[in-house]
Amino acid sequence: MNAYPNISYIAKLISEPTRAIILESLMGGQALPAGELAYKAKVSHPTISSHLSKLVEGNLLKVEQFGRHRYYKLANEQVAEIIEKLGAIAPPVQVRSLKQSDHLKQIRSARTCYDHLAGELGVSITEALLNQSLIILKNDQYEVTTEGEKWFKNLGIMIHNVGKSRRVFAKPCLDWSERRYHISGWLGAAIATHFIEQNWIVKSTTNRSVRLTKEGTIKLKETLDLEF
Repeated sequence: MNAYPNISYIAKLISEPTRAIILESLMGGQALPAGELAYKAKVSHPTISSHLSKLVEGNLLKVEQFGRHRYYKLANEQVAEIIEKLGAIAPPVQVRSLKQSDHLKQIRSARTCYDHLAGELGVSITEALLNQSLIILKNDQYEVTTEGEKWFKNLGIMIHNVGKSRRVFAKPCLDWSERRYHISGWLGAAIATHFIEQNWIVKSTTNRSVRLTKEGTIKLKETLDLEF
């Protein structure tokens, strides 16, 4: 008898093309209704319902009920991390249209990975924080230095608030498009939330890409000497 976890069960769930589209569509951390997921996957409502049930049963998705409506989202950050890592080892997509090419450029430039920043923007911010010794990598996790704590406080991110969260504070997440690391965990989410609230980035309405605003470009230069 095999004593190891049944990874083939999870692999089978993820590998089915429609279910893979569902999971990727939810990588922005948002919750979507079955109808919208069916539209994205180009399948019927009964088909999407069957796939969603399997993903919920496999603990890859969870359901939120709002009145008569049901919304689906990734079960947790760990699921998003697995999907991101699979993207890093998957073969590159074959671009077949100008629209697809533009989409790919957008998400490679800047996007959300669950609730933190990814793509070239997310990786660049992480590396700038490391290069300026505002964070350090220790035991496979990021720690904020004394100078870093002052820097984040000036930015409006209070590191002491992490005590109220059960999440991992900050760890490297392998970025599928850059093949380098961005910050995930509480700190990664706090940075992304701050950027959104300050209108330094704007989320796309059609995919999980984000766009750096003019003000965001100026602030990155001022705070991290980062040109993007």
